[in-house]
Amino acid sequence: MKSDYSAAISQVSAEKGISKEVVVGAIEGALVSAYKRNTPGASTQDVSAKLNPETGEARILVRREVVDVVRDPKLEMTLPEAQLIEPRAQLGDRVPEDCTPQDFGRIAAQTAKQVILQRLREAERELVFSEFNDREGDIVTGVIQRADTRAVVVDLGKAEATLPPTEQVSSEASLYKPGRRMKFYLLEIHRTPKGPQIVVSRSHRNLVRRLLELEVPEIFNGTVEIRAIAREPGSRSKVAVSARQDGVDPVGACVGIRGVRIQNVVNELSGERIDVIEWSADPASFVGKALSPAQVVSVTLNESEKTATVIVPERQLSLAIGKEGQNARLAAKLTNWRVDIKPAVLARPGDVQPHELERHA
Repeated sequence: MKSDYSAAISQVSAEKGISKEVVVGAIEGALVSAYKRNTPGASTQDVSAKLNPETGEARILVRREVVDVVRDPKLEMTLPEAQLIEPRAQLGDRVPEDCTPQDFGRIAAQTAKQVILQRLREAERELVFSEFNDREGDIVTGVIQRADTRAVVVDLGKAEATLPPTEQVSSEASLYKPGRRMKFYLLEIHRTPKGPQIVVSRSHRNLVRRLLELEVPEIFNGTVEIRAIAREPGSRSKVAVSARQDGVDPVGACVGIRGVRIQNVVNELSGERIDVIEWSADPASFVGKALSPAQVVSVTLNESEKTATVIVPERQLSLAIGKEGQNARLAAKLTNWRVDIKPAVLARPGDVQPHELERHA
């Protein structure tokens, strides 16, 4: 049966989520600090502590060098003295001597307690950093704790994260209420004196990528690949996908039966519209598909200016451009081509200048 002391170590280990070895190491370090602080001259000595986690018995060991002539008895000892402790000791050895005080006293105990708590906090912070550092660039689920003009604080379970204004979606402002559970993109994590600082995002385009990976098994296992994403957070996204295996419909795989898969992503993004198109290695074909749902008559490329002139039926012009130019703007971001859109009736020499939308890097 475990002793009470061992049970206490196990309890601390379980509560803090750290190994028993770390807890024992923290206690031993605390004992060394307490000894050095409360023993005159000990600050320069080579001091270590050994703790029996089963019984709680602790020993303080001070290592001194074996020399011919002792100049500093706190750091050195003679060979006869050393051989009383360790019969095989030789000159130059560092022999550990048991210097455990009879009673550390109230101050020493308080010092040990403070150091133990500090070491445990440090170990806990390092554990949290290691866990979330491995998940940078991934999705995390959290519960909103509080929100103000500076940032939204999110509870991730073992740690808190910050959702800064630059990573928020303006149309979701009313949703950032305490107690609401949401998915976030883990943007970055830093070490700070107060523990790991975690920054999450709701506006990053890779949030769309990770959500699709969760919903579409073909993307997760590599059968379907996401080739490009263009996003205007809270409003609309375009995603270009391709199949790595013959016979697989990449768009159909992402949409799912009756649109269930893509609808789950839309719901998580608070109704943001998502257009899934098939990627093409042919730039002209890719630009034409990127303007979906508009129909395209032809696409002419100007390689030197990186411009694609797109002809659409006159009745499709407003659809191709989109509300406030959004559809064409997203198509330009997705394809990395500047898009000039002309209605078919104007696609003759001498006609008026086409509607032009610059691509955004």
